[in-house]
Amino acid sequence: MTTRVSRRWRPRSLLQLVLLAFLVVMLPLAVLMLQAGQALSELSRLADVSARQAVEETRRARSLSALALEMERGARQYAVVEEESLMEIYAERIEEYRELLAQQRQLLPDDPDVAALQEQLEELARLPELPMEEFEERLTDFLPFAQHTDAMRRATNRQIDSRIEVIRERAEAVQTRLWLQTAALVSASLVLMLLFTWLIIRPVRQLERRVLGIGSGRQAHVVRPIQGPAELVQLDERLDWLSSRLEELEAEKQQFLRHMSHELKTPLASVREGSALLADGVVGELSPHQREILELIDASGGELQRLIEQLLDYNLLQHNRQVQAERLDVATVVKEVLAKHRLALDNKGMRVDCFDGPLEWLADRTATTRILDNLISNAIAYGEDAGELEIRARRGHDRLVIEVANSGEPIADEDRPRLFEAFYQGRARRKGPLKGSGIGLSVAADCARLQQGSLELVNDPYYAVCFRLTLPRAHATEQIAPDHPALVGEASAHARNR
Repeated sequence: MTTRVSRRWRPRSLLQLVLLAFLVVMLPLAVLMLQAGQALSELSRLADVSARQAVEETRRARSLSALALEMERGARQYAVVEEESLMEIYAERIEEYRELLAQQRQLLPDDPDVAALQEQLEELARLPELPMEEFEERLTDFLPFAQHTDAMRRATNRQIDSRIEVIRERAEAVQTRLWLQTAALVSASLVLMLLFTWLIIRPVRQLERRVLGIGSGRQAHVVRPIQGPAELVQLDERLDWLSSRLEELEAEKQQFLRHMSHELKTPLASVREGSALLADGVVGELSPHQREILELIDASGGELQRLIEQLLDYNLLQHNRQVQAERLDVATVVKEVLAKHRLALDNKGMRVDCFDGPLEWLADRTATTRILDNLISNAIAYGEDAGELEIRARRGHDRLVIEVANSGEPIADEDRPRLFEAFYQGRARRKGPLKGSGIGLSVAADCARLQQGSLELVNDPYYAVCFRLTLPRAHATEQIAPDHPALVGEASAHARNR
């Protein structure tokens, strides 16, 4: 059942969390788009209004200049031809100029040229009432009138330029504001993205660590509950169930192996004890044929006991992975293992060539012994009858290399990729009545990896099969004497299981 603590304020499902993440992340961007649209709309409206006003004001200023010129031309024509219709046109132009000037005064209320134009316009409007002599004398008033009109037009242009500058400054201010809002809102979106990414990824990583812990067998004693969407919380609960189930199965397997080893070793010990008593002649002297059968029984019993011990070693190695390094003479360890297999080597008729010691190294004695024991027994089981077994070693500055090579049948290429897999049986068959368990070299490889080393199959110019064991100097703390003779062979593939 999903715990209340794991829910808290979070969405109930992963889909809700993802949808909420998209919604919240898009919210600042939507606000940014809205504000940008409003700012652009405001600038567009302001620019449109200003453009219309500028066109209208510029056109009015030009119209005033044109009217001033027509008024002067009409007055001078009247002074020449004295036709009354010209004065009527003059009066119309005066009235038009007065209306346009009133509109222009709204744009330039404090402009002195506009005020001067109003005074001069009133004087020019009274010209038709004056006698001809005085009318002709007042024609000179049109010169300052035209000058003030041009000055007003320039003032209008300056007013339009200043308005355009205000719009430009306003646009720059809006642009700066939009950049700041963009930076702030995009940063907020990024922070929200990181937050929701963390909310989604954190429980997934917790589940990943749980899975890795279950797979490696190194689970924490106190497991923190997953806090996240309901699907991931339920998956965590399923992992708890799976972990408990695996622990139960592991305990059952351990119990089965213990019982099996006891049940097998007890009758096997009786069989070997009985064969030993028969060999000692307790029930009478044996014939050569009977003794041959008895030796076969005893050898098969020893082989069966060794297979049981290998199985127990494999099981123990899967759960006890601590290295107990000690300084040992590798040559002495090799000779002890060879002494253990001396009888089998003699029966096989194999000639043994082993390097001389002392050869000191810091390593785990039990794990190293297991490796050498499996390699030598592998050579005996698969090697050539009356063949050769050579064990050579070399110590470098940071590693120790031991090679076990034997004559016989080469390993098939099809078997090489899987030879270190537990319980894998290769194409080659053992020479003897019992079949191998398929875990000998798997145990050897695990023992090598336990010491941060490696076990591999290498090509050798003199022997069909050659295994190379490499142990690093990771735990060494003392200086060791110079190298022993160099090895022959290059690294290649993996090794053959028994």
